[in-house]
Amino acid sequence: MNQTMTWWLTGLSGAGKSTLAQALASNLRQSQHAVCVLDGDELRLGLSKDLGFSAEDREEQCRRVAEIAKTLNANGIFVVVALISPTLSSRSRARQIIGSERMLEVYVSTPLDVCQERDVKGLYAKARKETSLQLTGVQAPYEAPVEPDLVINTAQVSLDQGVQILLDSMAK
Repeated sequence: MNQTMTWWLTGLSGAGKSTLAQALASNLRQSQHAVCVLDGDELRLGLSKDLGFSAEDREEQCRRVAEIAKTLNANGIFVVVALISPTLSSRSRARQIIGSERMLEVYVSTPLDVCQERDVKGLYAKARKETSLQLTGVQAPYEAPVEPDLVINTAQVSLDQGVQILLDSMAK
């Protein structure tokens, strides 16, 4: 691979996006690559603390993350995005911003029932009690990618296998 790139991991809460992102970043660092993980939860604590969870705010979150990824890639840094990014339009816009030649859309396709079982953050339990929460995949829609570059179902592949799938994509 001659240039840096962005892996854009999209999927439901609890699908394994952040876990995959951190494991891929660790592997890349061990190979002496500069890499940055842009995790939606972490970004909402700082850069995007002014955003809520309306459709407009979710679109703006994706736009901001794409702009950061583009800048990092231009400066020789690999980027791994872990962001629900629930709409086809937001991911398409991200690809326009970052560039098709640099972005791989990775659908972390773990089924909703598995995500609900994991419920690492307790969001699904909270969503059952608070219908106003607008949790993606429950009260708010999630538009699955139509033609993702990669698909990883963390209920079917191990973390190491998932990371290897992502690493193998560098050669393409």
